[in-house]
Amino acid sequence: MHTDLWNHALALYARPGVEAACLDLQTLGGDVCLLLCATWLQARGVAVRDGRVTALREIAEPWQRDVVNPLRSLRQQWRSAAQGDAQLAALREQVKGLELQAEKALLERLQERSRQWPAGAHEPMDDWLDRLAPDQARHHDALVELRVAAAALQDAEDGA
Repeated sequence: MHTDLWNHALALYARPGVEAACLDLQTLGGDVCLLLCATWLQARGVAVRDGRVTALREIAEPWQRDVVNPLRSLRQQWRSAAQGDAQLAALREQVKGLELQAEKALLERLQERSRQWPAGAHEPMDDWLDRLAPDQARHHDALVELRVAAAALQDAEDGA
């Protein structure tokens, strides 16, 4: 099991189908960083609590709105023009790098906030993905794909 959220997110995102599922969930209004955090918390056996869900959302929402989304929007705006302009393409790649750094910073903030929450809960567990996914994604195939991939990653790390 990856002990930190960033490495868990990288390992999960690299699994087949996860990138496409995350992009679909993002299109549905999902915060991919929150969803990756959800799979990490689930794998660690951290119990879902209303206050914890709220705390994570209070960190993620302003960071997404004020930092990640403006970078993503700029990168997407430049997509077409960058195809015929090498200098703009290079700048677009730099913006893409900044977007990734902003997402990594968000994952670090989410990990820091959840650091003191006890792992290995010995009580029935709610599903973190259900609690952190937007309503319109709760029954979407992409969320199922992410859940299945996260379980497979956990099984692989546990040696099952």
